Amino acid sequence: MASVKEINPQNNSFVMVIFGATGDLAQNKLIPALFSLFSQNKLSGNFSIIGFSRREMPDVEFRKFFREFSDRKGWAEFSKHLFYQRGTFEDKSAYKNLIKKLKLFDKKNKTLMARFFYLATPPQNYETILDFMKKTRLSEGEGIRIIIEKPFGKDLDTAVALDEKLHKIFKEEQIFRVDHYLGKETVQNMLAFRFANGIFEPVWNKNFIDHVQITFAESGGIGRRGKFFDGVGILRDVAQNHLMQILAAVAMEQPVSFEKEAIRDARAKVIQAINCIEPEDVPKFVIRGQYQGYRSEGDVDNNSKTETFAAMKLFIDTERFKGVPFYLRAGKMMPKSTVYVSIVFIQTCHILFKEYGCPEIGNVLTIKIQPDEGISMQVIAKKPGEKLSLETVNMKFTYKEEFEGKIKDAYEKVLLDIFSGDQMLFNRSDELASSWEFITKILKGWEKEDKKGFRIKSYEKGSWGSEESVDLIKQDNREWIEA
Repeated sequence: MASVKEINPQNNSFVMVIFGATGDLAQNKLIPALFSLFSQNKLSGNFSIIGFSRREMPDVEFRKFFREFSDRKGWAEFSKHLFYQRGTFEDKSAYKNLIKKLKLFDKKNKTLMARFFYLATPPQNYETILDFMKKTRLSEGEGIRIIIEKPFGKDLDTAVALDEKLHKIFKEEQIFRVDHYLGKETVQNMLAFRFANGIFEPVWNKNFIDHVQITFAESGGIGRRGKFFDGVGILRDVAQNHLMQILAAVAMEQPVSFEKEAIRDARAKVIQAINCIEPEDVPKFVIRGQYQGYRSEGDVDNNSKTETFAAMKLFIDTERFKGVPFYLRAGKMMPKSTVYVSIVFIQTCHILFKEYGCPEIGNVLTIKIQPDEGISMQVIAKKPGEKLSLETVNMKFTYKEEFEGKIKDAYEKVLLDIFSGDQMLFNRSDELASSWEFITKILKGWEKEDKKGFRIKSYEKGSWGSEESVDLIKQDNREWIEA
């Protein structure tokens, strides 16, 4: 197996191979992030980026493929670092040609360049690529890292099998399982916000928190991702990774240190402590829906039961949060694109001010992850006037206003951590296994429903999902918070 070392992209030579280089991820996230880092002089060493895909095109055409950047300052220089290797993922000769190209780069730069292999492909291609990397010995050498995008598997069994395959080829410190939400500034700031401020830690528990809400909303539909999304659904695509990681940041205990493994240990313990919803109880705690017109989208089955919306209620079996409900929802074709966490504190206003009329919801701490990253706190205040009357007001700040300059894109942070070998913001095997155990039981519950003739309910585009999700929280005398 290859050894692992820190790479400084400003001074060291490296080559990144992007499998699936003509796909949405490469076009919309990876190449833009790499170009941005280059523009910030953070990729000033000798580097090359090789796109690997089935289309036939020379290097110059691959550079033109990202035409939306062509008129931007620095693109002409950056694009000189872009190269292309045609091949299907099942073609052994394509991997051999890729090896020849990599050796040419080594020869040209008179050094063994560190190699990063980014699997920006649909998950069903992962094992094929890994098999051929092993067969052709492409996985062997100094400074090699493998980067895999979510979803990592489609259930617990496939996730475990994929992980076992990875560990037969690479060391754990070479494996980077990407959940770019861990690279979001606001998600990272939750740790600083919670543990660096003494006013919050004493009340961050079941004695003061009534419940927690996490909302992940997208205003768009599936776009051109029908082939990938149909049969995967929002539960696998978003809940298993993004929602679990946000939940872990909210509910984790204080790590013993700010070292990589201490942070990952704390995250893993939270996910392991989530009470699994048994298949027979899924209808009580999990809601699914599908936006109107979904089955008419490209590459979607006419009878598809794939969910584009899911909402759930769960509990975490830790001393800190025992008995506190967590309400999670995620969906497409929502009224707006927004991701946020709302910590709703136990209402105490009525103890002294009941006769004056207390707001139904008192103190709420909302952490906005996107867009307009920031934190707000809803508090109760007296309205000006002779009579005592109470209402809620907001105290808030946004990162954009408070901290000058652009917040680094999550993928920029992800890439820099990959280069440096810092795995703090990447999933570990035990985290993945625990999250998949939870999600897989929900999937089995849905399978049971489907066998009984369940018909997935549709919801209007531009709404907050199926009406049943409102009932899910309303039956507990609570309501969804919009931020």
